[in-house]
Amino acid sequence: MLIVLEGLDGSGKSTQLRLLEAWLRGQGYAPLAIKLPHYEEESSVLVRQYLAGRFGEKPGDVNAYAAAAFYAVDRYAGFRSLWETSYRAGRIILADRYTGSNAYHQATKLPKAAWESYFSWLEDFEYAKLGVPKPDLVLYLDMPPELSRRLLSKRYEGDESRRDLHETDFAYLLACRETALAAVDAMGWQKIDCAANGAIDSPEELHARIRSCVKRLLSGSS
Repeated sequence: MLIVLEGLDGSGKSTQLRLLEAWLRGQGYAPLAIKLPHYEEESSVLVRQYLAGRFGEKPGDVNAYAAAAFYAVDRYAGFRSLWETSYRAGRIILADRYTGSNAYHQATKLPKAAWESYFSWLEDFEYAKLGVPKPDLVLYLDMPPELSRRLLSKRYEGDESRRDLHETDFAYLLACRETALAAVDAMGWQKIDCAANGAIDSPEELHARIRSCVKRLLSGSS
């Protein structure tokens, strides 16, 4: 089983992944948590060069299909070398980002009318052509970009040089939120509101919503 947490930078994916992993262990499961891209592996070299601005100073300087391929190849390599054995043995895999990140980060580079066909192409490319597993559940953590920008500034303690190509372009993050909400509908994800009342909800509140979705998945698979 593969459960994926998606969301814009600063939406709290890493925190929620840790909380979900701990909860599942408490329920008697032995989940394996992974974080993508695999920055410490050689397979991510093109991703790292892209985010460092080696192929252009703005995200749009690399077209949606080329950039998607960078990430997809890293995902394929990671699956085959790092977690395929665990997945096929029946362990629950928890992923911080997956194919969905390609959907909303790269579709922003295309006309709105092309988004749905791009989502379809992406799923076919990764799941059918490359053969990486299709998730059983994708949870999109919906954090308003204005709030995520505040969290990113806190994360980097005001050092703007630590931001990557995506994080430095706020207009790009705004566009990504629009494509992400389109992907939620087109790709069958579940949306988790991170600021239901205009302020950032606590990690515990978000975890409760996530846990509820995962409980339904687990009960349906038994």
